[in-house]
Amino acid sequence: MADNPLHALPHVDADRQRVEDELRDSVRAPTEALTEMASHLIGAGGKRVRPLFAVAAAACGKDHEGPASIEAIRGGVSVELVHLGSLYHDDVIDEAVTRRGVESVNARFGNLRAILAGDFLLAKASEIAASLGTEVAGLLAATIGRLCEGEILELQDAYQTTRTEDAYLASIRGKTASLLSSACRIGGIVGDLPRDEIDLLTTFGDSYGMAFQVVDDILDVIATDEQLGKPAGHDLVEGAYNLPVLRALRGPAGDELRSLLGTPLEGEQWERARSLVREGDAIDQSVAVARRFVADAEAALEPLADRPAAVALREAAHHLLDSLDRVRAAATA
Repeated sequence: MADNPLHALPHVDADRQRVEDELRDSVRAPTEALTEMASHLIGAGGKRVRPLFAVAAAACGKDHEGPASIEAIRGGVSVELVHLGSLYHDDVIDEAVTRRGVESVNARFGNLRAILAGDFLLAKASEIAASLGTEVAGLLAATIGRLCEGEILELQDAYQTTRTEDAYLASIRGKTASLLSSACRIGGIVGDLPRDEIDLLTTFGDSYGMAFQVVDDILDVIATDEQLGKPAGHDLVEGAYNLPVLRALRGPAGDELRSLLGTPLEGEQWERARSLVREGDAIDQSVAVARRFVADAEAALEPLADRPAAVALREAAHHLLDSLDRVRAAATA
């Protein structure tokens, strides 16, 4: 994360520490057990992209100076708590045993407690959002709904080789892009930016989120476990056929790939399926889609090009492609 362009912003290190402190404070519960469960993944760390985007969006105001306001910090924390709560629930669904290099909450405390702890995080997020006004509260509630819709779309298409690209894009817009667009919008709202600028930031967050997920899905196919920090090829195992897989199904190796998919994969069949996706031009096609979303994200902030925070956000979008290029270069070395 050291080369993330957002780290060039003034006060960002102090603001990030404030985010961490606020996250920990927000999940303190009446019992030690619930506090431990709710703070488990906070202690495991994370890039904190969503709260930092909220902080950067608030800093896009023309007259902004100095550290982030407490409202921007708390707005970002509310979105991060929704993200964390969704991870708790995802790990129960996926029967995951690790998350961010540590034991998953469900593996450590059991599924029932993990679900309830995830619900607690969503409740705390809603409580913080309510303290920031009715607009932010309504926006966060709608974001939670969109997140659920995106996850359900993915689940209903599990192991379906007939999954359409439109269905895939609708799913990732809900489960990934909605959180990033809402983080930017909340930052703009609490930063008291003009409505047209809030809309630009929202568009940026949506396009960035789409690019972020497409890049992540490409990495799932081409990267190693060590590069990802999590098991590679997980989407093929879970039947979540992402953009590279869908493009490969339409290519010359589509028939063979289709014959392997449709059920959980392991061993040689899993390795062969990953190879088929990598061998054609499905990766190049998927990278082109990611580049289009990055271009959309950068274009959205062009009217704010004189604001340092907006420049940092635009560079963060391009950084996605730089990171992908490094992994691709390593994979072919």
